[in-house]
Amino acid sequence: MKTITRAITPRLLTALGDTPAVMLVGPRQAGKSTLVQSLAIGPHPARYLSLDDLRTLESARRDPVGLIESADGPLVIDEIQRAPELLLPIKVAIDRDRRPGRFIITGSAQVMLLPRVSESLAGRIEVHTLWPFSQAEIEGIPGRIVELLLGQSSRPDLMPVGITRKSLIERIVRGGFPEALERREDDRRDEWFASYLTTIVQRDLREEANIERLAEIPTVLASLASRVRAPLNKTDVSGSVGIPRTSLDRYLTLLEHVFLTNRLPAWHTNRIKQITKAPKLLISDSALLVHLLRTNRERLAGDDALLGVVLECFVGMELTKQLSATSTRASLRHMRTAAGAEVDFVLEGADGRLAGIEVKASATVRSDDFKHLTSMRDRIGKERFVRGVVLYTGSERLPFGERLEAWPLATLWTRPG
Repeated sequence: MKTITRAITPRLLTALGDTPAVMLVGPRQAGKSTLVQSLAIGPHPARYLSLDDLRTLESARRDPVGLIESADGPLVIDEIQRAPELLLPIKVAIDRDRRPGRFIITGSAQVMLLPRVSESLAGRIEVHTLWPFSQAEIEGIPGRIVELLLGQSSRPDLMPVGITRKSLIERIVRGGFPEALERREDDRRDEWFASYLTTIVQRDLREEANIERLAEIPTVLASLASRVRAPLNKTDVSGSVGIPRTSLDRYLTLLEHVFLTNRLPAWHTNRIKQITKAPKLLISDSALLVHLLRTNRERLAGDDALLGVVLECFVGMELTKQLSATSTRASLRHMRTAAGAEVDFVLEGADGRLAGIEVKASATVRSDDFKHLTSMRDRIGKERFVRGVVLYTGSERLPFGERLEAWPLATLWTRPG
């Protein structure tokens, strides 16, 4: 497989230039180790330690202070969640010497969500998330969709590039995990994901939490996968799986903790009434979603409704991936009202300007596809509403009213014109 440049690299190097410690978190097998090793032998020389190595792990657990104090230069610690006792010595070391770039830490779990960790490293560490490859990274181009959507230009440059149904499904079923991408056969990729989930459940979650019934987690995850298009209904999920709400809440936290799901909060404003406040839960990779739904490219090709569900999650994660790598400060959310009005994604900049995004698995677009975006524009006001965009599989950029356009879906992974 060709070497793929990670879009987040410039942000990491910038952070290492002025922050004592940088933490890179994300799903297991997303490429964190490869990235930090490339930094350690290249632009940011450092000693590399992996806590997946049993001898290193034993040393870290037996003498965490000694391991940190023995470092005579910048240090990379891979998979920190396996020995969180290292975090306090890191804090002490930083307090003694606040030079930037001293520590690069990776984790396949959200250790910063633990209160004692967050409090001890506050102001000392900058956290970034590395997801599996984006489609833009696979194509070797800088992803610019966030800047295009929130930019000042009323007509940003776009390449007129369409995508066939077959090639779109190919991108979806291959996803972005590096190892899964190398497996051309669907059944071999399916085996990889089965092993991947087993490893996370039996290793990571067993280490992270004291759960007696780990076997329930894949069932919960599959249930969530079948509901990715709708706001989370915990009563519905717990009923379908047959577990108490209290257990479900814990499982939901753990799945997000190890990056199998990605929480998409609800966007709300007092200008639009009765907005649902429940989040959506995206599955972190489209190929993983295909595996959980027990589907394949043939079923996706013949089932418009199924393809629409998977495509929406695919686009949501592509937006999430590009957002994590850009310096543009913005948040991604969804909107749905009690009356059923829905905008798939709402991208809001730090200045309050926002763009609404709808996703359509079709090469044609109609005015009716913009009705919810039109309502949002009129209620929010043009001082905040930058644009409403329907991403579709056609090749042309099409106007549908003031600040409303259809854009080629391939804009997610093609260079601006």
